[in-house]
Amino acid sequence: MIERLGSYRVLAKLGEGGMGQVFRARDTTLNRDVALKVLPELSAADPERVGRFQREARLLAALNHPHIAAIYGVEQSDGQHFLILELVEGQTLAERLAQAAVDGKPRGLGVKESLRIARQVIDALEAAHDKGIIHRDLKPSNIALTPDGDVKVLDFGLAKHDTAAATTSTDALGVTYSPTLTVGHTQAGVILGTAAYMSPEQAKGRVADKRSDVWAFGCVLFEMLTGRRAFEGEDVSDTLAAILRGEPEWSALPSDLPPSITTLIKRCLDRDRRTRIPDISVARFMLDDTAGASVAATSAPVVSAIAPMSSRRGWLPWALAAVLAIALIAALVVWSPWRSEPPPRPSRFSTQVGADVSLPGGLGANAILSPDGAVLAFVAAKNTGDPVQIYIRRLEQLQAAALAGTEGANSPFFSPDGQSIAFFAAGKLKKVSVNGGAAVTLCDAPSARGGWWGTDGTIVFQPQSAVGGRLHRVSAAGGTPVPLLTLAAGEVSQRWPQLLPGARAVLYTATANINGSFDSGNIVAQRLPDGPRTIVQRDAYYARYVNSGHLVYMHMGTLFAAPFDVERLEMTGTPAPVLESIATTPQNGGAQYAVSDNGTLIYLAGESEVTASPVQWLDASGKTTPLRATPADWSNPSFAPDGRILALDIADGTQTDVWTYDWARDTLTRITFDNTDDQRPVWSPDSRRIAFASKRGDKTTFNLYWQRADGTGDVQRLTDSPSNQVPTTFDRTGKLLAYSEIGPQGDGDILILPIEGDETAGFKPGTPIPFLKTPFNEGSPMFSPDGRWIAYISNESGRNEIYVRPFPGPGGKWQISTSGGDDPTWSRTRPELFFANGNSLQLMVSSYTIDGESFRADKPRAWSDVTFNARPRAPSRDLDLHPDGQRFAIAATARVEPSGKLDHAVLVLNFFDELRRVAPQK
Repeated sequence: MIERLGSYRVLAKLGEGGMGQVFRARDTTLNRDVALKVLPELSAADPERVGRFQREARLLAALNHPHIAAIYGVEQSDGQHFLILELVEGQTLAERLAQAAVDGKPRGLGVKESLRIARQVIDALEAAHDKGIIHRDLKPSNIALTPDGDVKVLDFGLAKHDTAAATTSTDALGVTYSPTLTVGHTQAGVILGTAAYMSPEQAKGRVADKRSDVWAFGCVLFEMLTGRRAFEGEDVSDTLAAILRGEPEWSALPSDLPPSITTLIKRCLDRDRRTRIPDISVARFMLDDTAGASVAATSAPVVSAIAPMSSRRGWLPWALAAVLAIALIAALVVWSPWRSEPPPRPSRFSTQVGADVSLPGGLGANAILSPDGAVLAFVAAKNTGDPVQIYIRRLEQLQAAALAGTEGANSPFFSPDGQSIAFFAAGKLKKVSVNGGAAVTLCDAPSARGGWWGTDGTIVFQPQSAVGGRLHRVSAAGGTPVPLLTLAAGEVSQRWPQLLPGARAVLYTATANINGSFDSGNIVAQRLPDGPRTIVQRDAYYARYVNSGHLVYMHMGTLFAAPFDVERLEMTGTPAPVLESIATTPQNGGAQYAVSDNGTLIYLAGESEVTASPVQWLDASGKTTPLRATPADWSNPSFAPDGRILALDIADGTQTDVWTYDWARDTLTRITFDNTDDQRPVWSPDSRRIAFASKRGDKTTFNLYWQRADGTGDVQRLTDSPSNQVPTTFDRTGKLLAYSEIGPQGDGDILILPIEGDETAGFKPGTPIPFLKTPFNEGSPMFSPDGRWIAYISNESGRNEIYVRPFPGPGGKWQISTSGGDDPTWSRTRPELFFANGNSLQLMVSSYTIDGESFRADKPRAWSDVTFNARPRAPSRDLDLHPDGQRFAIAATARVEPSGKLDHAVLVLNFFDELRRVAPQK
């Protein structure tokens, strides 16, 4: 055991958990006993994580409240980082509940004691929430009961602070600070720790806010009253299933419990957080009303009875006069002719789109309104897996009609006169009349991220999403695009533009980290053609200037608004939240909303797409089981040839690093430790080395590196190129590495890197050899197990499809997929080639035979009925096949496609009046 840490003499070990060990210690400077929480060695080796703990400790030290255990600070001694916490004598609520049990059977604490403790917990949470601090790990073991009967809420060191909205934060381990799970939680039969108090949104890996604390409070109150958990299970899956679909055993609540408290608990445990109690102060009101109802009913008569008669004669006339005066003022306010009418409140209603179709999620807004608000255009498909196209519905009519020639469309936008629609499809920017007719191709747009049709007859758009993607301009009649802006220092991508009135300035979203969430992006305004650049709002994305004189934008799944001076290009007021539950994709900065010039808002309801998710096994039967249950923002899984270790990259919101995961032992190990992005790990055939892409050195483009898989030795640079490069596969000898190289315009080529040498003499990379360099976009090359073939992706047909060519060539080529494809993957056990269907992200497989120099592939078939959610973090590979050929690791939670269709959108009328109300002009 540690004996001393700085000026603290360690006396005893109090406990241990996933976030470190806790010791009782003596502060030899101030002569008081404290609790020390010592961070794990792996955490201490991570400067970013240590810095985050230091910042949070300083912030949380301001929480001076009698029912919150104090955090005194964070220190370092002999390489150990530790928090200094108030030592609370007594027992935890968990221990008190265990003590209350009779013969091992759970029993509650009684109504009076439970409500007394609950009231003090509410006070603690309310004080924290008022400062924007969310606990996110409230549970009985984090609630201490002092010998004097006071409550102390512990472990706010795991909390998160965000001035606008708090979210689930993932550390560099890819482990959310909270809720934490008991060690060994992936093993069947192990009872859960904190998971039983997870809110549904946390269980799904989604954003957490103060309503998540409200849920946990409801769980704790239920347990105090009944002695049993609200949601229980034998393992993680059972408990999460209970949280997401089950109900507490309401009959276990005490018979003498006031009905209002039952209502309180049920409102706290509402799975839909939009209708859950929104603030813990509401729980305080309900609790106080219950406790004080009888007193309130008799308080006035008691006061009157003890007041002297002479005193009552003195104050009665004045009281009557005051009542009459208040009534008169109220009447004048109601009836006075000079009183102006209040502005109309916004009307919100759900509308069917007018066709038997399903609206997808996607990139930019897929349901938009014409400038005059009279025409609805939306992207939809008739059935899951069918190609999408644009539909038009005039709102005065009931039915929508499809526009021919718009198959595969995404991110549409209207012309200023509302007579045409521009859209992206098949790697092109196109336009079509709202009245129908041929779609006209304007220019190339390989992987676009938004466009805007200006009143000056030009279109501003972002043609490709790769690093270095900047805004371009092209004539609305078509032609060759020209760059509109240069990338500013720190920018790696510009997207989702809007030309401001007069086309004298452009508004857009910028990011310094294309692999992170755009919640950390910037809203930028720049005068044209080459004027100054202004960051209008930080930590925001997908902004639009609207005719009410406001800027609206997305942050943490919420639409915010602020008054905006379009001449000075600056906000003139404080941003205010306007609307929640708009479907967004923070990984690429997209959002599903649009505003017409006449003040109508349209949006698709939904949550932000999840960046943090577990790793799951998927087999051919469609069964999914946990591979790694802890949610993280991870991608690019790659199994070692022996199948025991999974390499992957994890983004923590600041940078991306390569990790290895021993799934049998549930052990995660970080491999890269520099201060830049490292991603897309690829194993060598002997399992000794991992190649990856990194921005080391110049930190502007990804080049190829590799190092030993056990983390020892130096990192070796393999290539040096101004273009972005992504490794994908070694041949069976380990002497050839296939990779993609992405040019400045987003075009991809396939190259082969020869590597000579061995572990003893050292390795020397050779000169890259082009394998496939065409006018089209090729990528994701994968060597077959025998090294004779390479499967890859190409958009030569107008969309990404899977092809196979012989290696090293020459020879023919064979198209494998028929309706789009991604992530080609060879089986190592049988002649099968897998890939992800380009439309539904369903796993497909094609059996093949070799006839001399010919590759003969069968028609692709679905490998299972399960589809999965891919994240758009680029460059991304969302799956890998285990060497046994029986199961996949998938990069997002598997889901069965819902039977119902998303065939409606939400319209908000008088939206400008709402903006003026919540964000008034100064």
